[in-house]
Amino acid sequence: MHRQRVIGGLILLAAIAIAALLIFLRPEPAEKPEEENIPLVQAAPLEIRSGNLMVQGSGTVRAREELTLSAEVAGKLVYVNPGLREGQRVSRGAILFRIDTSDYRNAVQTAQADVASQNVALMEAREEVALAKAELERFQQRGASSSAYASVDDSDYAARILPPAELAKSRGTNGQTASAAQTNGLATREPQLQSARAGLRRAKAQLADAQTALKRTTVRAPFSGVVRSEDIAVGSYVAPGQSLGSMVGTADFEAVIPLSEREAALIPALWRPGSSRIEASVFSDYGGTRYRWQAFVDRANSVLNPQTRTIDVFLRIPNPLRGAAPAAIQKEGQKSAGASEAPPLFVGSFVDAEITGRALDQYAVLPLAALRPGNQIWLVQEGKLRIVNVDIIQRTDTQALVSTAGLGAKPVVILSALKTPTNGQRVRVAEARKEAAANDKPATKKAKADKVP
Repeated sequence: MHRQRVIGGLILLAAIAIAALLIFLRPEPAEKPEEENIPLVQAAPLEIRSGNLMVQGSGTVRAREELTLSAEVAGKLVYVNPGLREGQRVSRGAILFRIDTSDYRNAVQTAQADVASQNVALMEAREEVALAKAELERFQQRGASSSAYASVDDSDYAARILPPAELAKSRGTNGQTASAAQTNGLATREPQLQSARAGLRRAKAQLADAQTALKRTTVRAPFSGVVRSEDIAVGSYVAPGQSLGSMVGTADFEAVIPLSEREAALIPALWRPGSSRIEASVFSDYGGTRYRWQAFVDRANSVLNPQTRTIDVFLRIPNPLRGAAPAAIQKEGQKSAGASEAPPLFVGSFVDAEITGRALDQYAVLPLAALRPGNQIWLVQEGKLRIVNVDIIQRTDTQALVSTAGLGAKPVVILSALKTPTNGQRVRVAEARKEAAANDKPATKKAKADKVP
């Protein structure tokens, strides 16, 4: 027992001695200079562009021409175009429907007979005027001599024009004749002639009305279009003004694009009608493919939209049924949509639009993530942070176009966030990782990059 205690004590003393020796012989730690905590940021160079801005917006397509089909005269329908069905296309000048013409042909014949009768009445009135004037002239010649009054009876027709007693009184010592006396207007039959002429004009007007009504029994399409709705059948009776359907013109559509005042100000000559034509494009998706239609600015509404407080710009889209083209280049191996596969532009569809804006000598494309509150951006210049205020020209959902004033020659903008950025603060820019080689094979070597905290 005593021996075990001695052995345990010796072991303990040996351990203490070894520990003391190790502490005594340990090396002194190497001193390192204090490292400065420089934040690591992600940055990217700004893209500098020049040329025309593209004002972007969205809106709804609507028909430029739309009408309600109705009859101008009453009658029974005897013909309806088989193509007059909802969704069908109708060419310009095509007969849409026809009304029974029996009553209207009879009305034309009746009016023609009235015109012939009034022509005869006019001829008679002209002859009566000629006879009345000839008889009046003979009566005045007989009144030139004093003995001529004895042969004039009160019942004579000429006596009703110039009675003998008045004719005798009218002859004075100065040798005046009966030609100076005033005659009754009805004696020359001129009013009757005017009445016959008015009757002929009335008969001709009635004939024109009857012929117009006969033409209106056939209704034709005033323009090429698509039937939007129809409610018509052969044998039904229609009344003037009754709605029988509607159709929209397909020569041109228009898209209503609401823009803010700042966006509208980027479009040159928007408020000067008749100036240079402002080009635009309209985009719509169909079957997973984005298609593009050529357009141009037709007009702008000078009254603000009361709900959105925006300016409505109207884009005119020519040939909306066949003018589509794929908007983007197809990927390799993907079949591109041909002209025959392009869809028409649908009325009522929601589309995106790009309008050619004013031209700028230089502007920068800024990722929206790099824009800070107060229209500030953080630039990296010689390893230091620089805070710059920028003038935003245009802003979209993904990027902002800013003026290049104060950005320098080759600006590099910081994309990541910093807790307490200060002007002149030193920063480190993280290197971008290199992508793998082609053919989708895993890369054998990767570039080392620091991780952003």
